[in-house]
Amino acid sequence: MPEFLHLLSPTKARKRFLSAIPQAGSIQSEIVPTEEALGRVLAEAITAPHPLPPFARSSADGFVVQASDTFGASPSLPAYLVIIGEILMGSGKTLTLESGQAALIHTGGMIPSGADAVVMIEDTQSVRSDEVEILNPVSVGENVIPEGEDIAAGEDVLDVGIRLRPQEIGGLMAIGVTNIPVMHRPKVAILSTGDEIISPSAEPSPGQVRDVNSYTLSALVTSAGGIPIRYGIIPDQYKELDRIAQEAHTASDFVIITAGSSVSARDITADVIAGLGKPGILVHGISIKPGKPTILAVADSIPVIGLPGNPVSALIAARLFALPVIHQLLRMPEQPLEARIPARLSLNIASLAGREDYVPVLLESTPDGYLAKPIFGRSNLIFTLARANGLIRIPSETTGLMAGIVVEVVPF
Repeated sequence: MPEFLHLLSPTKARKRFLSAIPQAGSIQSEIVPTEEALGRVLAEAITAPHPLPPFARSSADGFVVQASDTFGASPSLPAYLVIIGEILMGSGKTLTLESGQAALIHTGGMIPSGADAVVMIEDTQSVRSDEVEILNPVSVGENVIPEGEDIAAGEDVLDVGIRLRPQEIGGLMAIGVTNIPVMHRPKVAILSTGDEIISPSAEPSPGQVRDVNSYTLSALVTSAGGIPIRYGIIPDQYKELDRIAQEAHTASDFVIITAGSSVSARDITADVIAGLGKPGILVHGISIKPGKPTILAVADSIPVIGLPGNPVSALIAARLFALPVIHQLLRMPEQPLEARIPARLSLNIASLAGREDYVPVLLESTPDGYLAKPIFGRSNLIFTLARANGLIRIPSETTGLMAGIVVEVVPF
């Protein structure tokens, strides 16, 4: 069949694809212990049940005072205050401070009634057990963390779609939220096709290669928050691929198929995807290198991607088109794929106008900043990517990049 007569840019292809995926999909939420929620996506906004900190606290070791008692104090003319006790850590019992008085306090200690500042221990001197010399003045609120400075009671502290990091887990624990609603992890079916593909544990005969795509794509899906379900290695036969694709389509939230490298294998994959449901194939062929043969489809509300068989092409195309799907299924806000790191290009790179190129690079730190060193290799050589730690994008309107220019590197 004629191939790639109408190539779309990656941006247009991704927009067409994502807009066809129903926003209210089959992904539901569940309640999990907060301590087990690292990497999960929040399904509901979290509101603070109380302020944080819940009481005014000292940010230093020293003496809690009334600031007005310290005005004009200096090493040559200190202010003398009577020590009335110590603020015990973790105790609800506290003192009431009056003018002319001070109390010993530790970092994190509760500010007692009547006090409004803390003098750091290094700005004091004790000559008697019941008296302290204040050597420098403090202003109202100095060395004090007020109640609610971090968050106020009733404040929305985490939004829907946030992927929980260690700091969010800690914040939730700080406000006593020990169970939270998170999105179910989407089930992503991964089908690897090709008569020449064998299991990684098998010894290849001449003409055979071990399966790479099932495992790189599984790792990518896991890192994005999905659950990869590998359906094994499928021969380049329409009936068998169609049978397993139909099974995967029924049982999964997202289907990824990697095709063999031959034209006939890609034709079989396209025909199978077209038969999975409506509206069917939205994009077949993208103006990108590597990854030109990529197929984007939606079949009865289930997103389906057909990827090239070459491992480098498959993994790069999956990052560009499969990751946004998983994010959308998880109701995560639209976001760039990765932060970008500016780096100076070490070599000239040629490209063709009208096509976006993605080139693996090794990002190295130098005294003058980062240096991006291109790693050239064919799209079936997986260690081309294993040697790289980033990708650079060559825009479609250019014919290459010159050595010495600053490029944006996407960590990879």
